[in-house]
Amino acid sequence: MKQSRRRGGSVPAGAVGKRSMVAIVGRPNVGKSTLFNKLVGKRIAIVEDMPGVTRDRHYADAWAQGREYVLIDTGGFDPESDDPMREGIAAHVEMALEECDVVICVVDATAAPLTADREAVRLLRESGKPVLFVANKADSQAAALDATQHYELGMEYLFPVSALHGVGIGDLEEAISKALPEVEDNAGGLDVDVPRIAIVGRPNAGKSSLVNKLTGEDRQLVDDRPGTTVDSVDTLVDRGDESYVLIDTAGMRRKRALKKKLFKKNLAVEASSVYQAIRAMERSDVVVLMIDAHAGVGEQDAKIAGLAVDRGRALVIGLNKTDLMDRDDIKKAVTRTKEILAFIPWAVVVPLSAKQGRGIQKIIRAARAAVEEHRKRVKTAEINRFFEEVLERHPPPTMKNRSVRLYFVTQAEVSPPTFIVVTNEPRSIHFSYQRYVVNQIRKRFGFVGTPVRVRYRDKNRKKRR
Repeated sequence: MKQSRRRGGSVPAGAVGKRSMVAIVGRPNVGKSTLFNKLVGKRIAIVEDMPGVTRDRHYADAWAQGREYVLIDTGGFDPESDDPMREGIAAHVEMALEECDVVICVVDATAAPLTADREAVRLLRESGKPVLFVANKADSQAAALDATQHYELGMEYLFPVSALHGVGIGDLEEAISKALPEVEDNAGGLDVDVPRIAIVGRPNAGKSSLVNKLTGEDRQLVDDRPGTTVDSVDTLVDRGDESYVLIDTAGMRRKRALKKKLFKKNLAVEASSVYQAIRAMERSDVVVLMIDAHAGVGEQDAKIAGLAVDRGRALVIGLNKTDLMDRDDIKKAVTRTKEILAFIPWAVVVPLSAKQGRGIQKIIRAARAAVEEHRKRVKTAEINRFFEEVLERHPPPTMKNRSVRLYFVTQAEVSPPTFIVVTNEPRSIHFSYQRYVVNQIRKRFGFVGTPVRVRYRDKNRKKRR
């Protein structure tokens, strides 16, 4: 039976289909980030690095007429900058064409077409991928008429919108919904209860060695050469009393200083690596993040872990290549890993040697246990008895002379475990108390290896509406 989804809901644990991806491309100052925020439905800060280095991208769940997709905001490309950025124009567009299902190309309705616009439209038109051309900043009828000058670029249809004021967004969302490909609800008829384990990490962290040991055979290695895009590979492991699906992915390269002549290639590789992580996570129940124990936790590792948490996935950390380390060094490496990844204290860290096969069964047991916790449901009566004890020990503090009361608690969802607390003042609950509630839930019910979400709902919400 197909599981229904509602806006804001988490992916069911048994989901095996992947959501489509939509990328927003365009030159700077055309309003890509504003359009991104409008389509997502909330304001998300866009972080940019120093000029000459790859800009960060933002990923968020979005909905178009009931259909879900992953929206990606890419950095602007500027033809007036130095040579690396000029090469980056094609890299940004080519990256979007390779990995995304639909591309939104944004131009400025109030300005004449520039060189960057022409180059992007040319590449997009030749790609064969669904492309929606959007003229942003069409805040008035006059601006919408000015936008027609972009038809000289050869596009068939142009959506005049105002991302700032929401004008034309409905028509754009309808077009997005029609352009999204159909997503299969199952993969090869596999049982939806079979845990799906995504193996992710940086290159040379030991992902392929782990997969080979678990499958008992040398599989074809994923090619992660610059400029090559490779789909993740799924393998069903069936050992009689236990079955699981391994989702092997290409290595995710760490950020580094980019040489001018290699800027275009490294840009595409770095972007593709993040797409690979999201694709794998979309189809998984639990993410196993492989980290080289000698190299330690890097910025890219923390970002991958953050992606897993944002997507509500269970998470296990595999600290690999410990065969050349003594016990003291292993303990130090585990401690250091937990310190750096302090934002996920619930994630289990497993030292192992994928090459020698040491610890691989332990990490699989940890992954399967995390899936069970991910899917666990607590009875409403039990969680409310627990909350009575919590309130008796530590009631919520008064905020701005308002007495905060918690009336009722229930677990609304699993995968990840999500609890709803009915209260009289949801906005007056301090973040420190919210963290305290989550910690108390973990202390009583476990939920090791999975994120836990607690949402506060106004008791009088309907009356206030």
